[in-house]
Amino acid sequence: MIKSLQKIFHQLTGRWLFRLRDAEVSEVFLNQRRVFIVPTRAGLTFGAMLVVLFLCSVNYSLSLGFALTFLLGGCAIIDMHLTFRNLAHLYLSPGRAPAVFAGTDAQFELHLENRRRHDRYAIWLAFIGDKLPARDHVTDIAADSSRSIMLGTPTQERGWCHAPRIRLQTRFPLGLLRAWSYWQPAMRVLVYPQPEEDGPPLPLHENETAAGRGHVGHDDFAGIRPYQAGDSIRHLAWRQIARIDGGALVTKQFEGGASNELSIDYARLPRAMDVELKLSRMTHWVLAAEIRGLPYAFRLGSSDFPPAIGAAHQAACLRALALFERTSEHAA
Repeated sequence: MIKSLQKIFHQLTGRWLFRLRDAEVSEVFLNQRRVFIVPTRAGLTFGAMLVVLFLCSVNYSLSLGFALTFLLGGCAIIDMHLTFRNLAHLYLSPGRAPAVFAGTDAQFELHLENRRRHDRYAIWLAFIGDKLPARDHVTDIAADSSRSIMLGTPTQERGWCHAPRIRLQTRFPLGLLRAWSYWQPAMRVLVYPQPEEDGPPLPLHENETAAGRGHVGHDDFAGIRPYQAGDSIRHLAWRQIARIDGGALVTKQFEGGASNELSIDYARLPRAMDVELKLSRMTHWVLAAEIRGLPYAFRLGSSDFPPAIGAAHQAACLRALALFERTSEHAA
């Protein structure tokens, strides 16, 4: 109960004191009210030293001591102005956020634009939040230019992963003060299920043709697979080899009187198997079928895709796996 009240108190004070906002869709401008500045530990030590210098100068009537004190105080005031100016009046906008597999880092692209005539140095960016690792990224932005940066955050579960709140801060140039601001971009990443490691082979189901059951031969093209020692040179898929980086060899695969249908169907998996393990196995099969160049049908809940192959088909299947809800298990 006490922790819940503390969390609510921090949220309310954060919204009022630090002007924390909900997710912002459009471009964000860091005006003066969104940038905060406080002394660092070195700045506090520097301030205490100035007080001691001033008291000693008063006590012993040291004119050079007064000169040194006011000179250092002026440097601190200039540093405060430069530190604040280094972060204020930046323009922030979200970029792309490609889909990832669970267990890997979700990458969010952020655009920082400097429309002023002065350069900006040592701006640190990081996601903040509970149980998030400290991963600060530093960047410089030249005058009248922009910079893109990728921030990553770990993913554990499939589905939509929303971008955490971002903190921008700087201590440039002397490190006596720290200026910071917060930004909550309206970004999210689609997280696919993690592929099963060492999963079973693809579920190829042999179908009878009108001529009866046959055997694998050289009548019908069934796809491509990695080259194996002993394969005929006449069966090399030269078009696909030309498209593969590194020129890895692949071989055309043919079938005879019996046709093998590759169907990745949620309903054909054992009912006692865990839901997440089923999705992980189907993800493994989708990736394996794409690598081997085998057209495959896909059935999961309301998603029923005919046999196909390619980036669009793979993306549609993986999206269905990522957004599958446990409540629709019986419908699958």
